[in-house]
Amino acid sequence: MRIKVLFTAAFFLLAGGLASAQQQMTPEQREKQLYENIQKQVDSYASSLDLEDWQIFYADSILTHNFGEMAKEFEELSNNRVGNTDLYAIIQDKWMEENYKAFEKILDKDQWAKYLKQGASRDKKARDKRAQKREKQK
Repeated sequence: MRIKVLFTAAFFLLAGGLASAQQQMTPEQREKQLYENIQKQVDSYASSLDLEDWQIFYADSILTHNFGEMAKEFEELSNNRVGNTDLYAIIQDKWMEENYKAFEKILDKDQWAKYLKQGASRDKKARDKRAQKREKQK
């Protein structure tokens, strides 16, 4: 659930939903805020999933890479003045799916079950439903 809040905040910040706040923040400030949010999420996973040190390292690496790439794609769309929110949602879904797949590889069975119960399962179903809807529209 917390990761959903993080992605939603990143989505609106980078997609221009909070355009005035974005204009006031320097790229360095946005990057710092992103990394602070990532660290909070990693800390949350570490405690709620009882992660081992190596898993914390991988979780941090996964989120840092994927959120960074998602932010770059959001910024590129924003710089190109793309206002279609569906494109932002597609990018967000792509990187959320990457997180889902990566965490499945580093978590043991009990941790994975907890991760799914924390909202990952519901989010996966919602992403799959949106993807099916897009496919039908083609």
